[in-house]
Amino acid sequence: MEKVEVGEIFTIEDHEGVGQEVEVLGTIELEGNEYVAVGFVEDIQNEDSEDDIDIYFLKVDEEGDLTAIESDEEFEKVSVAFDEIFDDEEE
Repeated sequence: MEKVEVGEIFTIEDHEGVGQEVEVLGTIELEGNEYVAVGFVEDIQNEDSEDDIDIYFLKVDEEGDLTAIESDEEFEKVSVAFDEIFDDEEE
């Protein structure tokens, strides 16, 4: 798989095997690993909604596949790093 780019849309399966389309909202490299922030396409495209969209963080593995972040510590580091990026973009 090639480098993941902002704006790309993927279908990921949940634990029950149901596919959901997600759009890449941001990417970051942290401690030698690549991570992506994604949101459900349906939520992003729903312009009428005033609700905040849910953002999920995934790790890009050696093969370029998106995987879950396994540890709470790793998730916290990624979450803080993306918060800083998204806060800077809003200013």
